[in-house]
Parts: sequence; C-alpha cells; structure tokens
Amino acid sequence: MTQVKSQITLEEFLTLSGGEGDITYELVDGELKPKMAPKRFHSRLTGTIYTILRLCLQNRGEIGIEWAITLKRQGKDWVPIPDLLYVSYSRLNSDLIEDEACPIPPDLVIEIISPDQTFGEMNAKATDYLNAGVLRVWVVDAKAKTVTIFYPDARPQTKIGAEIIEDSLFEGLQITAEQIFQQAGIP
Repeated sequence: MTQVKSQITLEEFLTLSGGEGDITYELVDGELKPKMAPKRFHSRLTGTIYTILRLCLQNRGEIGIEWAITLKRQGKDWVPIPDLLYVSYSRLNSDLIEDEACPIPPDLVIEIISPDQTFGEMNAKATDYLNAGVLRVWVVDAKAKTVTIFYPDARPQTKIGAEIIEDSLFEGLQITAEQIFQQAGIP
C-alpha cells in the first residue's frame, strides 16, 4: 500500500501513478481523497451518457470518462475526477496531445451519485465546479431517476421522466431523463 503524507502538492499529485485496486484519488485541500470504483448501474449510466454526448457533440470537443481536471477550489489546488466531462475545442486546443489532466475548466461535468454519496454532497461539489469556471454540471441520480442541471447564473433544474434536457451550449442535444435511464437499462 502506498504511504501518503498528510499534505501533497499539485505537482506531486500529478506525478502519482493510478490508484490501488478499486481506489482512485482526487486532490482536495492538499489531501488525497479516495474515489471508489463505479458499480454496475453507475457504469451503465456512464456508458450511455458518453454515447449520447459522442453522437451529439462529435467533432466539437472532447468527451472524457473519469478524466481528472486541474482546478482551484477556495483558492487551493483541486483535482476532481468527474464521471464524465465535455470540453469544447473553443476552450481546449484540438491538437493537444499530452496525456495529462484536463488543464482548463470544461463546458460540462457529469457526476453520477454513488451509493455512498448524497445529493447534498453532489450539490456542494457542483457549486465548487461552477465556482472554478465549469459552465454546466449534471448530477445524475439513478435511484430517483433524475438529472439535475446546475448553472453558474441560474437556479438548478431537475429533469425527470419525459422532461427534455436541452441547452444552448450543446446545440442539437435533446434527451430526456427517462431515455437516459431506459437506454442504460436501469429498472
């Protein structure tokens, strides 16, 4: 098992190899915070949403699955690992070839609530993402079968059932929460 000092710098964090076993780490307030491996429904949702985004946003940006992002949170280095992210080529240079953490705030971050997480925790994390420059955050709740969309300049909106998810940032994207969960095979 890796011995970890109590405080770690961004540079030290970025040189670490992947997690051990089922654990990947995020950097929060100078400390390593474990992120547990996704379970079955979480994995299905990730794959389904990735496919939807890829079909709609292909050639307009990059979609990442568990791609770390270097951000600031309350003035400190923060490296979260969202379940999915989308960053447009207007924000990210399309010829970026380095294998590194996403160096800029993405247009969209998607977090899928795991069994050990609460909506309140994800709400706080969504606020941190927005404060760090992310333009949209989706929090997907498999139990409630909802998608809550967070905006930097408006109240969050929760979509359920046949309510359409669309956004001028993602021209052409029109999907419902119901379609997402059906395509993922979530009962």
